[in-house]
Amino acid sequence: MNVAELVGRTLAGLGAGTAFGVVGSGNFAVTNALRAGGVRFVAARHEGGAASMADAYARMSGQVSVLSLHQGCGLTNAVTGITEAAKSRTPMLVLTADSAGASVRSNFRIDQDGLAAAVGAVPERVHSAGSAVADTVRAFRTARQQRRTVVLNLPLDVQAEPAPSPAELPDIPGPAPVRPDAAAVAAVANLLAAAERPVFIAGRGARGSREPLRELASRCGALLATSAVAHGLFHDDPFALGISGGFASPVAAELIVGADLVVGWGCALNTWTTRHGKLLSPHAKLVQVDVEQAALGAHRPVGLGVVGDVGATAADVLAVAPAREGYRTGEVAARIAAGRWNDVEHEDLSGDGRIDPRTLSRLLDELLPAERIVSIDSGNFMGYPSAYLSVPDEHGFCFTQAFQSIGLGLGTAIGAALARPDRLPVLGTGDGGFHMALSELDTAVRLGLPLVVVVYNDAAYGAEVHHFGDADLTTVRFPDSDLAAIARGFGCAGLTVRTAADLEPVREWLAGPRTAPLVIDAKIADDGGSWWLAEAFRH
Repeated sequence: MNVAELVGRTLAGLGAGTAFGVVGSGNFAVTNALRAGGVRFVAARHEGGAASMADAYARMSGQVSVLSLHQGCGLTNAVTGITEAAKSRTPMLVLTADSAGASVRSNFRIDQDGLAAAVGAVPERVHSAGSAVADTVRAFRTARQQRRTVVLNLPLDVQAEPAPSPAELPDIPGPAPVRPDAAAVAAVANLLAAAERPVFIAGRGARGSREPLRELASRCGALLATSAVAHGLFHDDPFALGISGGFASPVAAELIVGADLVVGWGCALNTWTTRHGKLLSPHAKLVQVDVEQAALGAHRPVGLGVVGDVGATAADVLAVAPAREGYRTGEVAARIAAGRWNDVEHEDLSGDGRIDPRTLSRLLDELLPAERIVSIDSGNFMGYPSAYLSVPDEHGFCFTQAFQSIGLGLGTAIGAALARPDRLPVLGTGDGGFHMALSELDTAVRLGLPLVVVVYNDAAYGAEVHHFGDADLTTVRFPDSDLAAIARGFGCAGLTVRTAADLEPVREWLAGPRTAPLVIDAKIADDGGSWWLAEAFRH
């Protein structure tokens, strides 16, 4: 056994989840060692797609995923996806070959440690045969326990060294819950006791803490909302407002603005979640709960910051908080029930061979099975599937938007689908992002995924069209491609939708074997510029 084989088998023994990547000479041996150790490997068509697959798989499965890459260009091809994962604190291990130490003139040579650090990932390295196991364990421990994206470099000369006898591997549990300070718990309880209209906004750090948060909200009369990445956390609660921020419904936005106390639970309270601060009344007190001290008040000043695990903090506050009706009145419940996006009336802009994206999204929500996992690419369209396609829980929504790059959606949807094979995978993407990621349709077909790809096709980079409306838009408009035909060329089912009636074949596909993806090329009507991006551009 050489070091490459030892590293692969060590990761398998530590419990690594599914691995994704593109195999070249530099990562061939270590990838095969992963496979020999029992780790599933998914071969992508491009390293960027593989990075998004690994990111989504880790988010939706709770396991540390692996991204296997060739040195140099293999790593640089994956950088955008790695950056998204690093910014999202995804527990992911990037296993990348590196040039041999003496190969100072290698055409593959770059500063891979520096590149990893520059995008927010943690650079690690296998230094020698003797330290290979310890180096690999350290990288895996950092990914799992600190929820970090780690780039583990494997120099080619070290990979080829004879390996020492394998050592016994430690058990590496997940992050230990951080208990909050008793004084901080009392302070939160006192604020809740005094609040008449409290609102909880749960973020990524609250995933998995649904029940303690629901119990506390019920006790103190708080309404429940989420950031986009935690969408679905409170899906069936009658006092759940849905997503806070640019995607918030008019009723949800009004009720959040009316709060006199807002508590962010594992939520950054950033510019997107607060709609550039407009959803926070200047009279509202702000509380933020997070396991990271540095996160408290990072985006806006808070009156009280609590260092603690969301579930543990909610449970501790519940033990001392008094019961209050608060914001939970019958009138408010009725407003919430009647004010969800799918119940909001809109002027249907369908016509001239194009369908209103709101009409399209509402109809798809009715057509598609409720047990779904929805992934979202970035672009002018993105609020429609986010707002209109309901999801059963926080494990039904994958939102890779920390870096706000278009083109990550198809890889995201594939990774999410593999993490939750019990649910129908659905992707909302624009034509720009779809074209960028097109090669990964082959991956979805090879895997036989029952993936529904909804392309909101306006034949443009829509955000720029609406933001620079008075300028020469030649550079951001394109010929209208027949995406359904392209999809059929890859082996997918392809469907062009211009009217509501054109969606009828979706029922037939759903009733069939679903052995290949369905790509819906929806020719959407001009929405005049999505409300969420229009507001962002003004700022």
